[in-house]
Amino acid sequence: MSATSLLNPRAEGLRRGEALRANIAAGEGLQDVLRTNLGPSGTLKMLVDGSGQITLTKDGQKLLREMTIQNPTAVLIARAATALDDIAGDGTTSVVLLVGELLKQANRYIQEGLHPRIITEGFEIAKVEALKFLDTFKIEREPDRELLLSVARTSLSTKLNKTLADFLTPSIVDAVLAIWKVPAKPDLHMVEIMKMQHRTAAETQLVKGLVLDHGARHPDMPKRIENAHILALNVSLEYEKSEINSGFFYSSAEQREKLVESERRFVDAKLKKIVDLKQEVCGVDPKKGFVIINQKGIDPLSLDVLVKNGIFALRRAKRRNMERLQLITGCTAMNSVDDLKPDALGWAGLVYEHTLGEEKYTFIEEVKDPKSVTILIKGPNTHSINQINDAVRDGLRSVYNMVVDKAVVPGAGAFQIACHAHLSSEAIRKQVKGKAKAGVQAYADALLTIPKTLAANGGFDILDSVSALQDEYHEGNVVGIDLTTGEPMDPVAEGVYDSFRVIRNSLASSSSIASNLLLCDEMLKARQMGGKTGPGGEPAE
Repeated sequence: MSATSLLNPRAEGLRRGEALRANIAAGEGLQDVLRTNLGPSGTLKMLVDGSGQITLTKDGQKLLREMTIQNPTAVLIARAATALDDIAGDGTTSVVLLVGELLKQANRYIQEGLHPRIITEGFEIAKVEALKFLDTFKIEREPDRELLLSVARTSLSTKLNKTLADFLTPSIVDAVLAIWKVPAKPDLHMVEIMKMQHRTAAETQLVKGLVLDHGARHPDMPKRIENAHILALNVSLEYEKSEINSGFFYSSAEQREKLVESERRFVDAKLKKIVDLKQEVCGVDPKKGFVIINQKGIDPLSLDVLVKNGIFALRRAKRRNMERLQLITGCTAMNSVDDLKPDALGWAGLVYEHTLGEEKYTFIEEVKDPKSVTILIKGPNTHSINQINDAVRDGLRSVYNMVVDKAVVPGAGAFQIACHAHLSSEAIRKQVKGKAKAGVQAYADALLTIPKTLAANGGFDILDSVSALQDEYHEGNVVGIDLTTGEPMDPVAEGVYDSFRVIRNSLASSSSIASNLLLCDEMLKARQMGGKTGPGGEPAE
């Protein structure tokens, strides 16, 4: 019975051995797709959806989420790899390469008659030893700005071109340092990412404050305010709609005017309290400003009153922006104007409005304690903006990992070269008894796929590059591959670092995925969950 029998709902399954070969082929196939993405010299992939929308990316996580994958084994690998990205922030491509290579190396021994169970036992031994070796190989250091710059640059370089990666690196690091309050961990939710389709990607900037995606609703309001007192409100400054059916009857125009006046008087009373507060804190000093950011509406008549008193007002602000506003300016959100006091106000050195076409943006900057920051991503088109957005996300996670773990791993394939030598050493061979040595050696050889792929993507000879790295390591040097020359280099001196958390999780997860696939000898068609079955468990007609 062939693999195509899976299309038959009554198929009993593949013959023993065929499922194993299908799993290995699927792993190698997915590896071949993502192989050329790895490293700074990796190439891009073009994704075309059903509507003709085109996406260019080299981010493994985005590729695996967006690609249409039909093979069930490949789907399993893709889900496990993207789960690692969700946990550690990177390493998707590396996991796919390692899983594919582990299956390929295991296939060599299986064809020679070795049982998959023996190989998986060797994988488990090798994984434990590799994780122990990683703990000795990592570099433990307290996070400082220079080290974090190197970590972020290494991550961004694998997603963007070198010039743009170098430009964005300081913004990524400064964003994390601004929100990090020792000894607590940084909360990356406090880094807001805004997108603005405008000019070039090189104008992407870090705003140590807040950027709102709307502006003032009155043309005569001031566009730039310095030394601004900020009032955060959740109060309606417009006519309230009646919640029940009601009718008003009047017999003359004079009565109608009285009705309108009484409705207006309720809103004017709120405005008077706000204006009185503004006069109390600002007086007649022209160097002081007053800003209202309201979560609810402000009607045109209320806007006129605020303009006459020199108040800059925004309405219908998003809830998450109101929360960040309180963090950065120190204001207190008020749900009523009855208890307005100066101590409820926040402060910002500069509030200004930026107009781009028909879109308006409001910047709140020069705050005293920027507990929340905004990375404003600019680009000439949607493709550039999305590519930068994915890279910034991974860059932030890489810096976060370094801050939390307080450890990094020399990059550019240095760990994989060192771990291969460790697992192939005489000491490890003496520890492992019997046929499990084959599994350990297969695991060690599979690790070399990372430096081999880096060399291949850089356009260098694979055997020469990897051999040179191994020779240098045996001479006592920690070396990775220089992707500009193909020669060995010192990754620590060059500032090329991998995330300790990503390497640790990729070693563990790739071994587990490959072992499960090797131990799968039949592929069966499962009935739909909750479906009816006939006698003997057969699907009901």
